[in-house]
Amino acid sequence: MNNKKKIATLITLAAAVLTSFSFCPVDTPSERKDVIVATWERAKAYTKEYLDAATEDVYSFKPTPEMRSFGEQMHHLAVENYILTNAAVAGVASPSTFRDIEIETLKTKAEITKAVLESYDFVIATIKGLDEAKLGNPVKIFNKFDTTVEDGLSKAFEHQTHHRGQTTVYLRLKGIKPPKEKLF
Repeated sequence: MNNKKKIATLITLAAAVLTSFSFCPVDTPSERKDVIVATWERAKAYTKEYLDAATEDVYSFKPTPEMRSFGEQMHHLAVENYILTNAAVAGVASPSTFRDIEIETLKTKAEITKAVLESYDFVIATIKGLDEAKLGNPVKIFNKFDTTVEDGLSKAFEHQTHHRGQTTVYLRLKGIKPPKEKLF
């Protein structure tokens, strides 16, 4: 075999080996569940830093009239933590502490902070109570989207990250430095 063929064969073999490894740092459902719980606990702590950084007047602040206020953004985040998590585990788990906070009027920093943190507690307790073997179970979210329990929980996580991230602008417009990024 000439050198070009040897090099091509080695590159092909290396690519096959490298792409066969999972990029997920854990392999068992139990380990994945632990990582998911830890990720949500980190998100709760990070969101609490945002809630704490905002002064009472920031909670009613809207950058433009058609936008949600900071408080409304956080209220929406909390509502969807319940709704998306409940949808993600439908047919697999029955969360007992589901709370329909969408109908509640939350105005003060204390009310909103309490509701948001309770919504994270709901998500975390739901995941902890979930049989890890069911993370890969299929679920149809909102009778529309076919996915797995784990992916549904990932979508819920993505949603809360999106709305927390939007509130960075609210803080900056009010002269408040947002919390440092908390990736790990």
